[in-house]
Amino acid sequence: MSTTTLTEAPAAESSTHDERARHAIYGAFFTEFVDMFDIYLPVVVLAPVLFYFQPPDLGPGIAASLASLVFVTTLLGRPLGAIIFGVIADRRGRRVASIWSVAGFAVVTLLIALLPGYREVGLSSYLCLIALRFIDGIFLGGGYTASHPLALEYTSKRKRGFVGGLIVAAFAAAYVAISAVAATMYWIAPLGGLDSSYVAWGWRVPFVIGSVLAGILAIYYCRQVSESEIWKSGVETPRCGAPAISRKRQATTLLQVLVLVTGLWTTEFMITLYMPSVLFPQVLHITGSLLTLTLVAIYTLVFFGFIAAGVIAQRVGRRRFFVCSLVLIATVGVVLYYVLSRSAGASFATQLLLACLVSVLVTSPWGVVVPYISERFETGFRATGFGIGWSLSSIIPSFYAFYIAALDQVFPPEMSPAVLLLCGSILAFCGAIAGPETKDVDL
Repeated sequence: MSTTTLTEAPAAESSTHDERARHAIYGAFFTEFVDMFDIYLPVVVLAPVLFYFQPPDLGPGIAASLASLVFVTTLLGRPLGAIIFGVIADRRGRRVASIWSVAGFAVVTLLIALLPGYREVGLSSYLCLIALRFIDGIFLGGGYTASHPLALEYTSKRKRGFVGGLIVAAFAAAYVAISAVAATMYWIAPLGGLDSSYVAWGWRVPFVIGSVLAGILAIYYCRQVSESEIWKSGVETPRCGAPAISRKRQATTLLQVLVLVTGLWTTEFMITLYMPSVLFPQVLHITGSLLTLTLVAIYTLVFFGFIAAGVIAQRVGRRRFFVCSLVLIATVGVVLYYVLSRSAGASFATQLLLACLVSVLVTSPWGVVVPYISERFETGFRATGFGIGWSLSSIIPSFYAFYIAALDQVFPPEMSPAVLLLCGSILAFCGAIAGPETKDVDL
């Protein structure tokens, strides 16, 4: 009897750990999903009705600048949220930080859905929208800061690549989901003037959906997700008062991560922002249902590309994968992007094929980022380092439109985006070369 009990105990303990790991991974996946769903709400859902919040008769330049602020303020809030919730996650726990951040952007997203327009409250409407998006960015910056390291700390070495790729793949799933929601709302509540159904209430529904999803996720963390066992044990570094040599090492690591991920954001924005907003509609004249079809096809392939990249990097090494993939982006990817930019006279099938190929190639390194950054930092600084490395690095690349405008003064306009893509891949390559291999690191 005692022998049976002794042999069953480890199995029961292992089963409990596996269950906790699954819940942590599901939590990170859906945090990434909800985060990206919320981030792209202004781009996909709110962009057609920003005039609802703005004074009438604005010039095109001022209207475009005000529209960009809605997206940029969210990006500016994310690094601040990464620092705040990173410190909370490293000192109070990953689970606590995840609950607070997810609950926060559930509330703020709902408040945005309830905002009145310019005709009701004047300029206060737009100012409130900007302020709420900034606060939303703070909470969004805290979501992945805590949830992603928590999931990786529950994952065995040999599965980190797959889990990291799966978590980032939620971004692609979210983009497809929000595109589907937006298309449905355009059909149910057609877009028109200030009195149209979409302006009155249609744009609000996706924000309510985002708020509800975040609320469900917060409840899930409260009921199902356990605190990181690695964080609780604190075996690698003290949670406070780390020695000077440790702080210096973490600062050096953070700089290397920032260089790598800044380059990756630069290449990423050429796919996720420039292509759907400028290249497809303005250069290639792909609009309407064809644009939706193109984006759904791209992000469906990108979803599986992230996972494949994570699995491959687990076998060959994360540093080697970064180096090889960035060399391919700087050569093959840049050429494909340039050819796509010059394909205005080609068939839609040719344009779709080129767009899918370059998108999967350029975005593939992101399937390796989650485990890599988690493995680069010690336990007592992991969440803070992850959040800052992920968020702060997106600030400089977010002004990609200005860089392209400057490059247009030197290169032909169809070449400028490809040149910026090349610059981003070179920067990321330098960051990858400067860092070590991490796949065998003990968290």
